[in-house]
Amino acid sequence: MTDSENNKLSPNELAFIALTNEFCQTVEAVMDHDRSTFVTTMVKLLPRIYITANDLDMNAMTNAYIEPALKETQYEQARSAIAHVMADEDVYLEVFLDDMKYSDTPISSTVSENLSDLYQEFYNLIHAVEYATSDDQSDLLGLCYENFTDYWGQTLCNVLRALHNIRYTAVDHNDY
Repeated sequence: MTDSENNKLSPNELAFIALTNEFCQTVEAVMDHDRSTFVTTMVKLLPRIYITANDLDMNAMTNAYIEPALKETQYEQARSAIAHVMADEDVYLEVFLDDMKYSDTPISSTVSENLSDLYQEFYNLIHAVEYATSDDQSDLLGLCYENFTDYWGQTLCNVLRALHNIRYTAVDHNDY
């Protein structure tokens, strides 16, 4: 096996990059869709990202750093656009926050902020791997996997739960 064959990304790593890119494109085009289409797309896309991230073979610690590429204005534009499309379905009750076990009142979260947080993570990754070498791409994916286990994996699950509820408890399922 040559060095170039050793440095190639695995099919799962390539799939993860492709899925996160598809997610970013969907968020960027949110205003081109109605809520039903957007929710249906997210309900199909998010589990695939979760499974692919979970299957990344990332055992080694990495010293990689993902340079932030998404500007605050882009984040806010994405969040605002998603909030607009989600309208009255944007806010949901959150049960998986540490603060929840000490709270007497419900804690809410928003689909728009959660999806925008994922967008920020994936956007930064896509821009970091775009011109990186295969070895550096693997390191960047390793860092993304660490962030998955520590942060965004739970965020993805939480917002998927809310989107699932919107999708499958709609008064008229034909809208979805």
